[in-house]
Amino acid sequence: MNTDGSIIKSDVNTTDAQASQPALKRINVSSEIGTLKRLLIHSPDRGLGKVVPSKAQDWLFEDIVHLDMMRRDEYDYYVKLLLYFLDPDKVRGQINALGPDSDRNFFKPDHSDYFRSDKVIDIQSLLADILADKSIRIRLIAAICGIERTSFRTQQQLNQYDPAELAKIMISGSLPDLTMLFAPLPNFIFTRDIGIVINDHILLNKPAKLARTREALLTQYIFFNHPLFADYQDKIIEIPDNEHAFLLADSDTNRDVTRSTLEGGDVMMIAKRHLLIGVSERTTLYAAQQVMKLVFDKDLVSKVTIIKIPKKRDYMHIDTIFTQVKRNVWVLLGSLGRTGDEAKQQDVLHFFAPKDISEELKILQFKKGEEQTPAEFENLEDLLTDISTNDLSATEPIQFIYSGNNEFPFGAREQWTDSCNLLALKDGVVVGYDRNEKTADAFRKAGFDVVPAAKLLDRFEQSKSSPETIENTFIMLPSAELSRARGGSHCMSLPLLREEIQ
Repeated sequence: MNTDGSIIKSDVNTTDAQASQPALKRINVSSEIGTLKRLLIHSPDRGLGKVVPSKAQDWLFEDIVHLDMMRRDEYDYYVKLLLYFLDPDKVRGQINALGPDSDRNFFKPDHSDYFRSDKVIDIQSLLADILADKSIRIRLIAAICGIERTSFRTQQQLNQYDPAELAKIMISGSLPDLTMLFAPLPNFIFTRDIGIVINDHILLNKPAKLARTREALLTQYIFFNHPLFADYQDKIIEIPDNEHAFLLADSDTNRDVTRSTLEGGDVMMIAKRHLLIGVSERTTLYAAQQVMKLVFDKDLVSKVTIIKIPKKRDYMHIDTIFTQVKRNVWVLLGSLGRTGDEAKQQDVLHFFAPKDISEELKILQFKKGEEQTPAEFENLEDLLTDISTNDLSATEPIQFIYSGNNEFPFGAREQWTDSCNLLALKDGVVVGYDRNEKTADAFRKAGFDVVPAAKLLDRFEQSKSSPETIENTFIMLPSAELSRARGGSHCMSLPLLREEIQ
């Protein structure tokens, strides 16, 4: 809102008719595979080029990246794919002109030549929109400077920048001359983690790591102040803290049952009445319990499945070990599925070996009104089969595609580079990384067309194929630099609107 009470005008949903018509759904997600219609992304910003080796792990990055290569040779293809599927008029006929050798103005949210889509939306644009409001601007600058412990003069300095530049500073941590004011937010490219849409509600995250505190604050301001979300203010869910959490020591060993942290990679709206929540390195059991209570109280779903996975950096979130490809097809890490159990049974040495990591997997399914008697699943494959069969009414045999084709050592190697972290653009059409070659082989064996992103875009341009007609396809995104960041296409997306699957 502006200080006079009027709504800030934005390039997103610009017409008054759209803004006043809640019947035109702007936000609704009831599956992982319904045709994608709108999502939030964030293109790699100048802050990623500020990550230094000594701080990489503190800032939750596994490695330093080559920023220009990540943008030009990799992420830009992701944006072009998304536009071709969601908003083709913005990009059709321009693919060759928008290659790595272009000036990239088309991809820069603060540039006059930016594509400005209301289907593929960069969160930086939304931040710039709300910063046009003087009241929001002052409050957000003060909040960020308080978190970052800057001087009062820095607050005054920040207030001198225009909204577009100020948004870049708040995200990147650096001024136009590249002087660093505070830490960058390299993880902001993983928009999945800032929240999740559950039917027509929005669940905001509570990050586990201090490095993501500013992300959570920016997200909160955007969702509560941007006109895109004006009709959803009473449908934004914030997870409550344990009322005595501030009294707990940082070294408290019962963090899982006392602290409330949750990230979007651990939440999947898997079917209209079924929500999956992971308990992981980043999401606590306490937070999962609170979310389950909230969604049951609001009658958003009738089933919640809690999946407790090993607390390993390798896994991080549940969407790093499995994602959905099609109504009856899933990609997953074999060692945490039924195949892992079978392998153990065949090896007598297993009985004398140290506890296997897969034994730390626990899956409980809760139904509304029957929370005291959850059903237990022994492994991921049993759960996913149940979802495909009973929640999604799959009529074809259930298929599992394994990371690295379930071959040693490629299963673990390719899971590390996000072979299981795929974004479904529609039922059966997913985006993954080209470096996961054994996983791509497994897709081919399962009957999928495996095609590089550049080649597919060329097919679209030559009218040899189209987003409407394409089926059973694994799209390979260039990933030499993106994979260093430890997040795949699923992580790099926050779906706001999907078609309901029938």
